[in-house]
Amino acid sequence: MGIREIVSVLKDVPVLLALKKGMKPQPLDEKDCLGAVVERTARNFGTLAAVVCEGETATWGDLNARANRYAHFLKGAGLGLGDTVSIVMENRIEFLALLIATNKLGITAGLINTNLRGRPLIHCVNVTASKKCVFGGEVQDAIEDAKDEFDLEEGTDYFVVPDGSPNGSPGGSKVPDWVIDMAAGSAELSEENPAETGDMTLGQTAMYIFTSGTTGLPKAAVMSNRRYLMTAGLSATAGLRCTSKDRIYICLPLYHGTALMMGAGAAFMSSASMFLRRRFSARAFLPDVREHGCTSFIYVGELCRYLNNSEAKPDDRDNPLHTMMGNGLRPDIWLDFKRRFGITRVTEFYGASEGNVAFANLLNKDCTFGMTSSKIALVRYDVDTDEIVRGADGRCIEVEQGEPGLLLGHISPTATFEGYTDAEATEKKVLRDVLEEGDAWFNTGDLIREVDVGFSLGYPHYQFVDRTGDTFRWKSENVSTNEVGEIINGFENIEFCNVYGVEVPGADGRAGMAAVRLAEGCELDLDGLAAYVARELPPYARPVFVRVQTEIEVTGTFKMVKGDLKREGFDIDEIDDPVYVVKPGSTTYEPLDSDYLETIRSGAAGF
Repeated sequence: MGIREIVSVLKDVPVLLALKKGMKPQPLDEKDCLGAVVERTARNFGTLAAVVCEGETATWGDLNARANRYAHFLKGAGLGLGDTVSIVMENRIEFLALLIATNKLGITAGLINTNLRGRPLIHCVNVTASKKCVFGGEVQDAIEDAKDEFDLEEGTDYFVVPDGSPNGSPGGSKVPDWVIDMAAGSAELSEENPAETGDMTLGQTAMYIFTSGTTGLPKAAVMSNRRYLMTAGLSATAGLRCTSKDRIYICLPLYHGTALMMGAGAAFMSSASMFLRRRFSARAFLPDVREHGCTSFIYVGELCRYLNNSEAKPDDRDNPLHTMMGNGLRPDIWLDFKRRFGITRVTEFYGASEGNVAFANLLNKDCTFGMTSSKIALVRYDVDTDEIVRGADGRCIEVEQGEPGLLLGHISPTATFEGYTDAEATEKKVLRDVLEEGDAWFNTGDLIREVDVGFSLGYPHYQFVDRTGDTFRWKSENVSTNEVGEIINGFENIEFCNVYGVEVPGADGRAGMAAVRLAEGCELDLDGLAAYVARELPPYARPVFVRVQTEIEVTGTFKMVKGDLKREGFDIDEIDDPVYVVKPGSTTYEPLDSDYLETIRSGAAGF
C-alpha cells in the first residue's frame, strides 16, 4: 500500500462525512420535492444554462418557467395531488419541464419506454391508472396504434408536445383531432410557481419508473420524492461531485433511472448544466463533448464498450471529461477506457429503481461498484438449481469473504422497500426469516462478492458477478426468462421452451437463448417465429439464439433445468441439436454454422 494511495483516499473523508450527514433519511412528512428544488435552483442560478439540446439552450429560469406553464395547463385539465399521468417522450427539454411540472402539483409521472409498442405499451399506461397520456410527436404513431386499448377518452385525455427538432419524425408536428396540443395550450399561461409545490412532502410518490425485469409486462417501480432526492444528492455530492461550473453529458433515456437520477438529478441538486441527446452516438460523442465543454457523463457498460471498440485516435484524450458515473463497466475494459479517454474518476454504482440498497464507488477504486451504507447480507445460492441454500434451521447461510453470494437488502423503517404498484409483485421480491425469525429482506436477484481494493477506510468494496437464473441482462436491460418463455410458448409451433442467457464474446451482459420443444408433427417456422417475437417482445428481450430439442429437462418438482444449457450455450461443435441465430442488423432466424460460430467466438460478430 503506497503513501499516494492513502493520501488519495484521505482526501475523500470530508466528502464522505458530508454525504453521511446529507443521506440521513428525512421524515416522510417533511415538505420538499423535485419541483421545489428546481424552484430554488432557478431562484439562485436563473441566468445560468440548465439544458443544451438540439441547438437550444434553456437557462434554469427558462426551464422553471416552462415547467410552470405546463403545471398550470395540467391543473386546468383537472389534475392534481395523487393523480397519475403517463409520459412517453424522447430526451428533450420538454421532457424535463413536464417531469418538473407534474411534481410541482403532486402528480405521479409514469415514465414509459419510448421503444414500447402494442401490448407492453398498453399495459404501462393502464397499470398505473393514468388519467392522461402526454406524449411527444415523435411517438405519435405508437400511441395512435394502441389508444383504443387505453382506459382514456379521445379528445380530452391525450396531450401531445409536437416534435420540432430537425430530426423529428415525419408528421410529428401534425396534431390530430383526438389529441390536445399541450405546447400551444400552455404557451400563454402563467410562469409563476404554483402554490401547491410548497405543500408537497418527501413521502409522496414522485414517479413510476418501469423495470425491464418482466419484459413483455414491465412492473411500475414506486419512486418517492425522498428516494429520488437522496439518490440525486448522492450523485451530485459524492459521485459526479459537480457544481454550476460543470456540464453533464446525458445520452441515456430519461425514462430510465440511471439518466434520470444520476444525471438529471445531479444537475437539479447542484445547478450543473446538462447536454442532452436523444440517443447515444459513438461517432458524435467526442465532438459533442468538446464543443459543449462536458466535464462528466452518465454511462452504462454497453455504451462504454461501443466507445472502446470504435477506431482509436491519438487525440481521444484531448477532451474536457474527467468524471463518469453509471453502472455495468466491466473489468476487462475499465482501465483501457480510462486511459484512452483521459478519465480520472469512475463512480460505478449499483442499485435498482425499486430496491432499498445502493452501492457507489465513492473512493474511486478500479473495477468495483464500491461500498454501501445499507445493511446487506450475501447468502449462498445454488446456480444449478436456481435456489437459495438454507441450513437445517431453515435460515439462509452467509457466504465466506470473497465468495459470491446472493445480495439481500435489509428492510427497515429507514430502508423501506417501496416496491411496485402491484402488491403481489412487491411481495415476491421480499424474503422473510432469512437470518432470524421475523426479519425481511429485499431480494436483488444478483450475485456479488467482496473484493480487496487496498486502503478503503474500513469500508468493504464489492464487485458484480452475475444475475441469478431467472433473469439476465442484455442491451443494458434486465430480461425475465419466465415471462419471455411464457410469450414464446404462445407461438403455434412451440409446445414448450426454456429461456436463459448466454455469454457472447465482445458483448456486455448475456444474449437471450431459447431451447424449444416443438409441438408434435410441427416444424419450426423461422420467419413466423421472428415476426412473432418482434411483435410480442421489446428488442432486448427477443432471443438471439434458438435451440431445438426433442426433450426439455426438468427437476422432480418440474422446474426447468438451465445449468447445462447455459454451459453448452450455442456451441454447435459440442451439441447435436440445431441452433438458429438472429445476426446483428437482421430480423430473421437462420441456421448457425461453423463459420459464423468462429466469428462470434472471435468477438467480431458485432452483438
